Parts: sequence; C-alpha cells; structure tokens
Amino acid sequence: MKFLVDLRNNLKPNFEKGGKFHYLRSVFDGFDSFLFVPNKTAKSGAHIHDAVDSKRIISFVVIALLPALLFGMYNIGYQNAVSAGQLANTSGMEMFIYGALQVLPKILVSYIVGLSIEFAWAQWKGEEIHEGFLASGILIPMIIPIGCPLWMLAIATAFAVVIGKEIFGGTGMNIFNPALVARAFLFFSYPSMMSGDKVWVANDTVFGLGYQLPDTFTAATPLAQVAAGTYQAACPCEAIVGLIPGSIGETSVIAIALGGLFLLWTGVASWRTMISVFVGGAVAGLIFKALDMTPIEWYEHLVLGGFCFGAVFMATDPVTSCRTNTGKYIFGVFVGLVAVTVRVMNPGYPEGMMLAILLMNMWAPLIDYCVVNSNISKRAKRATIK
Repeated sequence: MKFLVDLRNNLKPNFEKGGKFHYLRSVFDGFDSFLFVPNKTAKSGAHIHDAVDSKRIISFVVIALLPALLFGMYNIGYQNAVSAGQLANTSGMEMFIYGALQVLPKILVSYIVGLSIEFAWAQWKGEEIHEGFLASGILIPMIIPIGCPLWMLAIATAFAVVIGKEIFGGTGMNIFNPALVARAFLFFSYPSMMSGDKVWVANDTVFGLGYQLPDTFTAATPLAQVAAGTYQAACPCEAIVGLIPGSIGETSVIAIALGGLFLLWTGVASWRTMISVFVGGAVAGLIFKALDMTPIEWYEHLVLGGFCFGAVFMATDPVTSCRTNTGKYIFGVFVGLVAVTVRVMNPGYPEGMMLAILLMNMWAPLIDYCVVNSNISKRAKRATIK
C-alpha cells in the first residue's frame, strides 16, 4: 500500500494546474478517489459530518448484489442444461463456470462503455468523476436477459449514462434510475430480444461448456406463462429458490433477500420504501384476485419476475426515490400498486416493475415537495395557535 501511496504522490503534481498532464486531472482524481479515501475536508458550509461517503455506499450496494449475481451465473448454466435435457450429466461447477463465462463479458462491456463515457464527460466539463456508475455498471447486466447481444448492451449503457444521468447533471442529480433507463431503452428499441421464450436461456457453448440448444426449445418465464394461460402452480416455490428462466440477477428471492438484509443492516437502503413496495403489491394482488382478474395469488406476484429485485435494489435508490420518511411510504406503495396493475391489465407486458419504478421516479420530487409543505403548514398552524 505504501508503494501505491508513494506512486500517487509522485504522479500527482503532473496532473495539478500547470502540470504536464493537467488536462487529465479529472481522470487522475477518479482513480485516486477509487483507490484511496480522499483526505480533503469541507472548510465551510458543511452541516453534517459522517464516515459513510458515496464510495462506501456504492461499495455496499455492489457487495449486496453479489449473492444474486453469483446465483444468476449458476442458474444460467442450470437452465441451459435443463433445456438440453442434460441436467443429470452436468455438474454444478460446470453450470456455474458456464454461466460466469456468459455474464462476465456483459459486465465488462457495461463498465467499459459506461466508465469511458463518464470519464470523457468529466474531462469535457472539467468536473470530478463520481462513483455512481460502479453500482449501475453491475445492475444493468443483471436486469437483462442472458441472450442480449453485447453490442446492444453497449448502446443501452451509453444511452443510460448520457440521457439517463449526465444530461441531468451527473450522479446525484438524475431523475430516473440509470439501470432501468437502460432496460427501458432495450425493451422499446429491441423488444424481440427482451421478451419471448428463447431469450431467457443461453443457447451456445463456451470453451466446451454448455449445450447448443435446438431452435425449437422454449423456456417461458412464470409471468409469461401467466399471460399465456399456461401457468404452473409450482412456479412460486421455484422462484423463491431461483431455478427458473428470467433476467440474470432477478430470479432468486433468497439471494435477493440476503442482499436486502445487508443493505438494511448497513443503513444504505430504506426499510420504509422496501416494505411499502411489498405492501402495495400485496394490496393490488388481493384486489385483482378478488375481482377474479388474475389466476395467481397476491403473494405470488411478490416472488415472481423482477418484483423482489426492484423492491430491494431499484426502488430504494436514494437518488431517484423519495427522501422524506412519509414520502418513502407513499413512493413504495405506489410502486407496488402500479407494478401489479401493469402485470394484470396489460397481457402484452407481463412484467411491470420497470415501468412502475420509472413512473414513480418522475413523481418522487413532487411527493417530497408536498410532504415538506404539509409539515410546514402544520407547524405554522401550531405556532399560530400558541
């Protein structure tokens, strides 16, 4: 570590004002902040001092995503073996390695494209490079089908960084969740690659691992089965474990729950938002079941598709969700209500979590504004009475 510190101190003057590479100061500061804890302190205008900085928060999010990511790798190999009818002849390690080889290129493309744009943007604007994309860069590959081509992922990532974040002012200023912006771009621009039976299973071999599946194989997600009227009652139990077709990181409720508990324990995610999403989804599920508009029970809506992943990792994004305590309850409930409503009312779009969160991202500032003004009015009335 001392070697790195000495190297940093020796190189730093070259990137300061007047140095040989001063025009690359943003890039140097970005790597410096990533490797070391900045030793700068606020001189004025600071009201709160806290040991938890943005880099530590992003690091906690990445750690929380690891259980779902690792299980997703295994599930990719598992689904490939099941579709090929070779489950008995394939070891668990072979399944995991095969899935890892499928996922890692997508993670690399996401980070390379996203960070390149962020570094270039910071250089152009003469601003600091923030750590926000370290979480978005791993979230984007986790919420897409494994069959998404790398070039398509690269375009979606670029769109999410530029249109979803940087034009609003960068990390902390964006209105919409960048990872969901990437998914929405793919869904509306390349719908055939984001829906259908075949997109959920990797259909090739990698370094001798995996199986080349026939063109006729199908592997519909549980929600797609509901929409098609071929729903199987065992699906919710399988969804809790996660051995079902779906996006890379969204299938296992257990793995997602482990990450959610870690976020709650570290204080990164809000339990108010998280619980409210499930309450809203349960209420909508009960209403539609009572009206006989859905073939599945209310609790099945909560474990199928991307509901759990969205509730734990997307709706709780501190930048794009509500910041007042009351607002978090309102935000979460409406995310759950809208997600299940879209699922039930729109057979052509069986998964509604993405649209629900993006819609509520747009309303979050107004909700907070109304909550704050309501509190001001109440306090003003109490002061007048006294």
